[in-house]
Amino acid sequence: MSEGLADFQVPGITDTCHTWYKVVGDLKSGTTPLVILHGGPGACHDYLLPLTNLKVTLVFYDQIGNGKSTHLPEKNGDETFWTVQLFMDELDNLLRHLGLDSRPIDILGHSWGGMLGSQWAASNSSGNLRKLILSNTLASMATWIEGLTTLKNQLPEKEIAAIDEAERTKNFTTPEYEAAIDIFYQRHFSLARPWPPPEVEAAIYWLTKDSTTYGTMYGPSELTTTGSLRDWTVIPDLHKIKVPTLLINGAQDEAQDVAMRPFFDRIPNVKWITFDNAAHLAYVDQKDKYMMQVQRFLDN
Repeated sequence: MSEGLADFQVPGITDTCHTWYKVVGDLKSGTTPLVILHGGPGACHDYLLPLTNLKVTLVFYDQIGNGKSTHLPEKNGDETFWTVQLFMDELDNLLRHLGLDSRPIDILGHSWGGMLGSQWAASNSSGNLRKLILSNTLASMATWIEGLTTLKNQLPEKEIAAIDEAERTKNFTTPEYEAAIDIFYQRHFSLARPWPPPEVEAAIYWLTKDSTTYGTMYGPSELTTTGSLRDWTVIPDLHKIKVPTLLINGAQDEAQDVAMRPFFDRIPNVKWITFDNAAHLAYVDQKDKYMMQVQRFLDN
């Protein structure tokens, strides 16, 4: 296992930024490494560490703006800065730094990481991509919100009222709202008990510690998308993804089927698995089945 920092020159930032990464395994082994794109934006790599159960060399990294990479709180609220292109450039830069820009790689993107991964896979940068895993993610913000709205409306009336009131007043810090979101998370973020499992705590820790990227790109809350990603879609470009692609979601996932279906309909070489009794962290809720399916996909 090795850790390091990749220098990253960002337009508009005077000082050199850094992307922190961790390699689990040996990049010189000759096998195809799996690069992990975390969610959030801003949730960092820690919550995805159960993926070390896979028998493959793994590359984790914290995306710019959070975790052990460069934080840029002075860019809070700057939608022209926090773009998907910034994170695609960062991924390209990291792959060059690690010598992975001209040899085969696999990518697993979870949640926001799947948004990033799908857009990168459809771009001209992805010529060395061998296989793609889009886990618990979305093809457009419109379909994501459609699924989230359905799930929200299945909550008890008291919780729905608290969420609606928060959205009306733009106050997302009331005890009533926080209690409602906690119930939503217990139903649709992870089904693991006792609640919250460490993976949930790891993700929320970083999102709370520095909300710059999440707040600017997504919004003030999981159910309120007001940030720069509010109109995002990769659907028109999905036909450009030519590599074998595995789609994963959970039956109780925030990433409902409506958000995943465009991947299935438009990517030519695709397989889709939905795990029962699993939510957004399907690799926690159905760990053995998840690892088996991902391993099988990578090995075949």
